[in-house]
Amino acid sequence: MSIHVSILGFLARPVRVWAKRFRVAQEAVAAVEFALIMPLLLTLYLGSLELSQLITTDQRITNIAGTVGDLVSRSNGEVTAASLTDYFTAATAIISPLPTTGLAQVVTEYSINASTSKATVIWSQAYNGGTAKLAGTVYNANTVVPASMTTISKGSYVIASEAKYPYTPLLGLFFKTSFTLWHQNFYAPRYAAIICYNTTTC
Repeated sequence: MSIHVSILGFLARPVRVWAKRFRVAQEAVAAVEFALIMPLLLTLYLGSLELSQLITTDQRITNIAGTVGDLVSRSNGEVTAASLTDYFTAATAIISPLPTTGLAQVVTEYSINASTSKATVIWSQAYNGGTAKLAGTVYNANTVVPASMTTISKGSYVIASEAKYPYTPLLGLFFKTSFTLWHQNFYAPRYAAIICYNTTTC
């Protein structure tokens, strides 16, 4: 019996020594901790890349709509077809370095009824696959008119500029499929009068 106990004590001693050494050992602790948190850090990093790319693209679409609308609203009495095409073309540079494929634009002039606040299309022009509005139709085919439109031009005219872009996710890890970014801005004519398109709409 004493021999058996001695053997167990002899075997237990190295185990106790190893356990003590393991408890105070500091080697490779940083590597283990890094391995544990690396998936989380990688997820945050890739997610921030995709989100920042989306936000940047969305802001550029807003700027495109705003740029074209502002340029048209500065026209004094008329905007020609050539000038409007130049505005559309110049605005596409804002999306760079992203591809311009699918970047559709539309500019529309509305007249705002002073009593009913209905917005009726005077003229509308589209670019690169955009859909122009039909002259004489009401905004959105109903009476729901954005407050910003009627506030700036009630009883007068308003220029509405739209930009639409099919956004493709950068990595496809969080946003799996493409989706459309769309923005619309409203501007009052700087000269407080109707702006004709090629004089044929006045």
